[in-house]
Amino acid sequence: MLAHPTLDLLNALGLYGLAKGFKELEHKAEARGLDHAEWLGLLLEYELTLRRQKRFETRSRAARLRHPASVEDVDYQSPRGLDRALFLKLAACDWIAERRNLLITGASGLGKSWLACAIGQKACRQDISVLYYRVPRLFTDLAVAHGDGSYGRLLRKIARARLLILDDWGPEALVGDQARDLLEIVEDRYDAGSLVITSQVPVDRWHEMIGIPTIADAILDRVIHNAYRLELSGDSLRKRRSAPAKLEQA
Repeated sequence: MLAHPTLDLLNALGLYGLAKGFKELEHKAEARGLDHAEWLGLLLEYELTLRRQKRFETRSRAARLRHPASVEDVDYQSPRGLDRALFLKLAACDWIAERRNLLITGASGLGKSWLACAIGQKACRQDISVLYYRVPRLFTDLAVAHGDGSYGRLLRKIARARLLILDDWGPEALVGDQARDLLEIVEDRYDAGSLVITSQVPVDRWHEMIGIPTIADAILDRVIHNAYRLELSGDSLRKRRSAPAKLEQA
């Protein structure tokens, strides 16, 4: 008799996890032997789980990650030079709390973007705000913002994310205001947030990609000195995966 009014009250209070738990436990025979403290503990676990899931979904939507990747699905068998021990350490996301950076380099097709998105998804699960940008799209948005007066607002949005993923930088050199824009972004994040940068270009060539020596010095000093590095090598994963299909067709 009291089940429906109680569910109504829980839903009215926005305690949807508690309501779900109450409804499920009511129909479980093994739950009838629980004392009040155990029953309440289980209900609170339902509520906490639901709130964590909703926060993750909100973080994930805001991050706009390119790939639906997860650290649990990382392929360590393919020969691409991925340091398993280091990646598992990075997957714990402690380096984000320490405001350090991560640089992922290697040729096309080695899964740089996928690994970056897997890290981003794990950060979202740990209730860390994440923002993903492909670098060409970022510079397009910044150029538009310069023209329509929203530049400051866009920089603030980028700065608010505790983890910023800049995917697919290079190989083209920066032009116009791009180097200065990148310096603004990096300066806002220095000792305040973390960066993941993926690039086909080795780190020792980033200085020439930025182009303006003084700005390049300032950017790289802030990005590189405290960064972890994943340097991938080998054949494209896409080529290896397509090879069996071609053999079957032959």
